[in-house]
Amino acid sequence: MSAFEPLSPAAARTQLEGVVDAASTILLGKREVLRLAVSCLVAGGHLLLEDLPGVGKTTLAHALARLLGLSCQRLQCTSDLLPADVIGVSVYDRNDGSFRFHQGPVFTQVLLADEINRATPRAQSALLEAMEERQVTVEGRALALPVPFFVIATQNPTEQVGTYPLPESQLDRFLMRLSLGYPDRSAERELLRGSDRRGLLATLKPLLDTATLQRLQASVDTVHLADPWLDYLQNLLARSREMPALAHGLSPRAGLALLRAARAWALLNGRGHALPEDLKAVLPAVVTHRLSLRGDGQAPAAVVEALLSGVPVP
Repeated sequence: MSAFEPLSPAAARTQLEGVVDAASTILLGKREVLRLAVSCLVAGGHLLLEDLPGVGKTTLAHALARLLGLSCQRLQCTSDLLPADVIGVSVYDRNDGSFRFHQGPVFTQVLLADEINRATPRAQSALLEAMEERQVTVEGRALALPVPFFVIATQNPTEQVGTYPLPESQLDRFLMRLSLGYPDRSAERELLRGSDRRGLLATLKPLLDTATLQRLQASVDTVHLADPWLDYLQNLLARSREMPALAHGLSPRAGLALLRAARAWALLNGRGHALPEDLKAVLPAVVTHRLSLRGDGQAPAAVVEALLSGVPVP
């Protein structure tokens, strides 16, 4: 049970929609993506942004960290990145003849792992323990990471040169995977006429602080889940395990991720109880990167649509 006092659903919605409104002034025409991203973070999950270079992935990550009032470090992933570049390294101190540990960029509240799939699997694996346990092990010692701790990673499409696909074990650590896509025509015109979006980041003021964010996360835990709603979730999981297009279905961890994300979405909409519509709203972002397709079958989006259409809504 959280030690932080939950907010009422109405108060939580006001706080969270304020963050979405402010982020919308930086990332134009992407309100629904922003709402999903905010839901992901208030649910305590890590966020993966996958899209072509130049559509605003890194800008979005910086904007969210700034608006949530969290410390942020950026890690530029390259093919020569080493685990020590992520976690840190012990350096010999001549003065007292001992080794002192110098913390790496992972010791922050928001780690922006830019172009994560340009790092080798060895370097990617350095993040696994941090993302799952909120700690890292250095020379046999477990070192706790700051609270809260989020990884917001960006990646380019895997068909681009110089990328290493993330393994399933690491993809599973991300609560959501989102794609920004191109802006619509009116948003792009405003973008072309306006100021540089990176420059506008400096004008953003923190709208939350760590304590308020933790109260919002505690509020997610209070969102009520009725038995028919849980039946619906279990039916979706069971249906995924029977679909011929999938090599294997959604895991229990995926079910817990859906539950947490749907609760956060309900809270963002000012409700203290979850509806089937909340589950349907977050399901594509939560499960698409967890699907293991069989051969060259259907596209992930088509599989998700078939999954939703194959289970009656209570």
